[in-house]
Amino acid sequence: MEARATARQIRGSARKVRQIADLIRGKSVQNALDILQFLPKAAARPIEKTVRSAAANAMNVEDDVVDIEDLRIKTIYVDGGPMMKRIYYGPRGMASRMKKRTSHITVVVAD
Repeated sequence: MEARATARQIRGSARKVRQIADLIRGKSVQNALDILQFLPKAAARPIEKTVRSAAANAMNVEDDVVDIEDLRIKTIYVDGGPMMKRIYYGPRGMASRMKKRTSHITVVVAD
């Protein structure tokens, strides 16, 4: 049985969030939550929240009763989201474009 959770438009570039996603891919949910709790990266918080949501989705399925110790992270992937375009001011009265990147996180857990 599988369960999935998606977090959309999370502030942070997909490249930085993928580094954290690579650390927990294939691990058990409890082990992944322990790793994410003590990781000093800002992107670890939204990933931790998404993993908890996927685990809760798996436990709330009406057919089966699943314990959190039995769940593993089957798939986790991070896609780029929309960019917020802002202006920052440079020297000699010039302006440049700044892209504030977002990302979409998808976690699939299975027993």
